[in-house]
Amino acid sequence: MPSKADSKPKAAPKTKTEAKAAPKAKADGLSRPYTPSAELAAVVGKGQLSRADVVSKMWEHIKANNLQNPEDKREILADDKLEKVFGKKKVTMFEMNKLISPHLS
Repeated sequence: MPSKADSKPKAAPKTKTEAKAAPKAKADGLSRPYTPSAELAAVVGKGQLSRADVVSKMWEHIKANNLQNPEDKREILADDKLEKVFGKKKVTMFEMNKLISPHLS
């Protein structure tokens, strides 16, 4: 049987302030800041936004202007501003995310 003198001392548990001081994780694709193109900025506003914020503001614009197809809510009927971003008059909500990518840098 090992004696108490042979055992290693346990490390003291980290305090809350030490845990908070740990380095933050890198921003992923959704939270990384992007600068929207001029066409996209006309819809979501100028300044840096995360991709999640851009998509959220796009949906705010779509809902506020009643741009969803009433027969198929998955379709977005683009107004003049959105047509400049999408490049066409009608897109699905799944296409939207793909079509905004070239407008983020």
